[in-house]
Amino acid sequence: MNANKPDSRRTCIEADDAPELDDAFFERADLYRGAKLVRRGRLPKGVRPKVLLSVRYDADVIEAFRASGDGWQSRMNDALRDWLQSHGLVGSPMDRSGR
Repeated sequence: MNANKPDSRRTCIEADDAPELDDAFFERADLYRGAKLVRRGRLPKGVRPKVLLSVRYDADVIEAFRASGDGWQSRMNDALRDWLQSHGLVGSPMDRSGR
C-alpha cells in the first residue's frame, strides 16, 4: 500500500547550511535538565521591559492559561501580542528587540 506514497525520508543537510550558534543564541535559549525546565531564555534586561499591571480576566481564561503549565503569563502575553498584530495595532516584537 505504500507504493503510491512519495518518499518522505529527510535528505541530508550540509553542515555549512546550518546557522552559526553564537553566544547571543545561547543566552536566549531555555535551559533544561532532563525534561525539567530550569531557566527560560529571556532577552537582556531593558531590551523590552515588562510593566507591572493589575487587571481582571474571566476565571476560565486564567485557569486555562495556568493549566498549560509554567510560563503561562508569557504565553498569555504572546496571545495578546498575536491578536494585536493580526489587527494591525502593534508591530512584530522583533522590530524592537533585534531578535
